[in-house]
Amino acid sequence: MQDMVKNLKFILVAFCAGLAGAWTYQQFSEKEQNEPYVFSQEYEKPRYQVNFETEAERPAVNNMSFSFVEASEKSTPSVVFIKNFSGTDQRRYSIFDYFFGTGPTQRVSTGSGVIISKDGYIITNNHVIDRAETIEVVHQRRTYPARLIGTDKNTDIAVLKVEAENLPAIQLGSSRDLRIGEWVIAVGNPFNLTSTVTAGIVSAKERQINILAGEFPLESFIQTDAPINPGNSGGALVNIKGELVGINTAILSRTGSYTGYGFAVPIDIAMKVSNDLIKYGEVQKAIPGVDVVEITPELAEEMKIGSLDGVIVTHVLRNGAADKAGLQRNDVITKIDGVNITGKGSFEEILSYYYPGDRIRVEFMRKNENKSAQLTLQNLEGGTGVIQREFFSSNLLGARLEAVNAIERDRLGIDYGVKISGMTRGFLRDLGLNNGFVLTQINGEPAKNPETVGKYLENFSGRLRLEGVSPSGQPFMQSYSIR
Repeated sequence: MQDMVKNLKFILVAFCAGLAGAWTYQQFSEKEQNEPYVFSQEYEKPRYQVNFETEAERPAVNNMSFSFVEASEKSTPSVVFIKNFSGTDQRRYSIFDYFFGTGPTQRVSTGSGVIISKDGYIITNNHVIDRAETIEVVHQRRTYPARLIGTDKNTDIAVLKVEAENLPAIQLGSSRDLRIGEWVIAVGNPFNLTSTVTAGIVSAKERQINILAGEFPLESFIQTDAPINPGNSGGALVNIKGELVGINTAILSRTGSYTGYGFAVPIDIAMKVSNDLIKYGEVQKAIPGVDVVEITPELAEEMKIGSLDGVIVTHVLRNGAADKAGLQRNDVITKIDGVNITGKGSFEEILSYYYPGDRIRVEFMRKNENKSAQLTLQNLEGGTGVIQREFFSSNLLGARLEAVNAIERDRLGIDYGVKISGMTRGFLRDLGLNNGFVLTQINGEPAKNPETVGKYLENFSGRLRLEGVSPSGQPFMQSYSIR
């Protein structure tokens, strides 16, 4: 009997110790750090032959004609710490919560941002604030509530606004003037440690690494060997003058930490996107009306092309700018307004600086014959003016509804539709729908206007039939009974 009592006491003490240990771990576990995009595929050898210096070959910093100190002093006051609060973290909900009564905890992820105006506009990565319900910005130990101005998944750029005056806006440089081999420093604010600075060189430009998830991903990254570690997403890449030349976004890694290459969105692209979001609430993308691919050695041999520079036209949008100018499939675009096209990255970057309605001169080759044409760039609706896309956001539906644009209609083979995006918990997710689904018919009626569709679904009860197209282009039809 005494042995049984001893055993019961031992079991009870061990159980209580286990509960206490679990509670302690839960309370002191680190908050999630919003990391740069990490990809670990086999990396393609740079097409531009760059002689990367070893540490021994680099001149010592104190022997250089410049110092990183001035660049650091100029840029670090403009880099902020960002906290993203995004609902409950189900992964931390366990049996111990029943004992201690804490319940599911709010998920917090973090990153960095850069102040671009004295009145509080801040640029960061879209993935830093993705799914945020509340955003806070910490600058010089002061915490500000932040308002989301807009996001662009195509470039992984987002803009925030805090209510403050006389903030230290960073000095802007030019990514187009940045040269391969030039020294740069990466400035971040990970873990709210004020600021951290790392140095490296520009290893390559116009780099495409296929990580962005937008409808029209624009990848023309600056590649650098300046270490960009977790928490530095959205931070500043600056030149030795302390001028902002890029927004740090991704790392090449097999471990989750920096192991050799970092990638930044060129600031000329990031600022065009930011200015559009601030002024119009929508990026004013200029569309030439073509799909293009890189020229590979295999394609060059097959098409008898003498150079790997340029891009090959694979599709011409019906009634688009290129179609009206006479471009055809298999044409090889070599220059835009006199600027050489070295690949898809440079093609997309050059176009990103223009607005709908701008006229550009395109030089191309057709069957080894040089030609040129004047194109009037169009917007996503096929016109030439500024657009503000129609959308309807609903907490009840748990989604943002927006009208599909001309390019999407051409790709999906539909005349109209309302697309689902930005999904969270809500009615549409319960129906089994997801981001990218396009509704074309609701109970036999055309789905054209996002607000009309959204309000109809919010108030509907009874038999519901939805028709549309999946993100992969497959038609679907589903029926539901809504009470």
